[in-house]
Amino acid sequence: MKASFFLIGENVKENPEIVERMYKEGHLLGNHTYHHVDITRLSREEARKEIGETDRAVSAITGEHLAYMRPPFGVWQEDLEVEMEVMPVMWSVDPLDWTTGNVSEIVNKVVTDVEENDIILLHDCYGSSVDAALQIVDILQKKGYEFVTADEILFN
Repeated sequence: MKASFFLIGENVKENPEIVERMYKEGHLLGNHTYHHVDITRLSREEARKEIGETDRAVSAITGEHLAYMRPPFGVWQEDLEVEMEVMPVMWSVDPLDWTTGNVSEIVNKVVTDVEENDIILLHDCYGSSVDAALQIVDILQKKGYEFVTADEILFN
C-alpha cells in the first residue's frame, strides 16, 4: 500500500533515512514547509523560502522536486503554486488527531466520515495517529476501500 507524506523540512534534515525509505517504497512525498508555518502570515519571500528549503532538503535525498504541498493549517497564498511549481493538496476527512491521544476516537471519526475519493489527514508525529492509521487501513480495506496516493485522487 502507498501513502502520501507531506514533509516538514527541518524533520527531513534530522531523518534523511526515513525520507529515503519512503521514496524507495514508492510513497508520494510532498512539501509541508520547512518550519510548519502558516504561509498566509509570511511575506511572499518568506513563503518561497519555506517551500524552497523543504524542496531542496528532499531533493538532496531523492533527486526529485516536490510537486505537491499540503499547507499547514490548510491556508494558502494564491498563485504560489505557479510561482513555486507546486500543487496544494487539501483533505476532506480530519479526525483532529493532534487534539487527542485516543486511538479509538481517531479511528471512529475516520471510518464514520470517510467516503470514496476522500483524502484523510493524519499526523505521523503522534504514536496514536500511527496506531490509528493501521487500524483504519484494516477496517476500510475490509469494506472495499482502496488506498492510493493523493495524486491519483486529484487526477482521476
